[in-house]
Amino acid sequence: MSWRRSGLAVCLVATMAGCATRAPEPRSGTDGPGARPPPDLMQVPSALPKIEPIREGGPNKPYAVLGQSYAPLRADALYHEDGLASWYGRKFHGRKTASGEVYNMYAMTAAHKTLPIPSYARVTNPANGRSVVVRVNDRGPFVRGRIIDLSYTAALQLDTLHGVARVVVERITPEQIASGAWRGAAAAANGDDGPPEVPASAVLPAPALTPPPGASSDAAASEPTRAPTAAGRGFWVQLGAYRERNGAMQLQQQASERIDGLGLLLAVFSDSALHRVQAGPFATRDEAQRIAERVRQQMLLTPLVLERR
Repeated sequence: MSWRRSGLAVCLVATMAGCATRAPEPRSGTDGPGARPPPDLMQVPSALPKIEPIREGGPNKPYAVLGQSYAPLRADALYHEDGLASWYGRKFHGRKTASGEVYNMYAMTAAHKTLPIPSYARVTNPANGRSVVVRVNDRGPFVRGRIIDLSYTAALQLDTLHGVARVVVERITPEQIASGAWRGAAAAANGDDGPPEVPASAVLPAPALTPPPGASSDAAASEPTRAPTAAGRGFWVQLGAYRERNGAMQLQQQASERIDGLGLLLAVFSDSALHRVQAGPFATRDEAQRIAERVRQQMLLTPLVLERR
């Protein structure tokens, strides 16, 4: 649960007039999900991204909290970060957010220190592959090491209600909303039954991939479709997860065709619930992150980097 303080007291300078930003507050045990949460919160849909005007000033002005200065991002800025998420509940339910809107702990919203207000972000829990889309309408959390404060329902769906949890946050930009490109990434992340449609314009020239430990570059070139047969130790890049194996197999084939050399590294790993398309193993996280960035650029997906020990 997050440490927050309501009110305008933390708007420390005149340029912050009208701000509803809250500073952290020690845990008091009074926050939580509420006495009677609505039923079926796991079925609440993610926020639906749409183009919204992002006005200058107000919650998008530079501001300072507890001696730390923050500069909200410009309207079209990209954002991708890996860090800790917290959540806030009944203590702030019904109070105004930094945007002036009333906080609803059962809606799919979030607070962020620098993302434009309003804006949209995809939040993924790499521990389980779950992903949600939230609408950013508040500022915070102002606790060192935390990058986003989720609504109760968003945290519930990501399975992060036990406290703070590592997440990946990626902004959905106005350009991605206008083109519809964000939908493809959401389908793969949430286990829909088919792979995203990848526009030809998303395919970029790519350097040769680094083969997995123990494999030679010649093998990677001559056997591009041989996939790992077991989920070995190391770092893996997950491209998507599907309820139907056919969807995972289609994504595997699509990625193999669109990204040079990736076929050698791809595999579909299945359990009772999902079929996961993953590439690896890689010896280091940095190596896996480089591959994930190529997947992100060339297929408009939001890959996850996972470690198996």
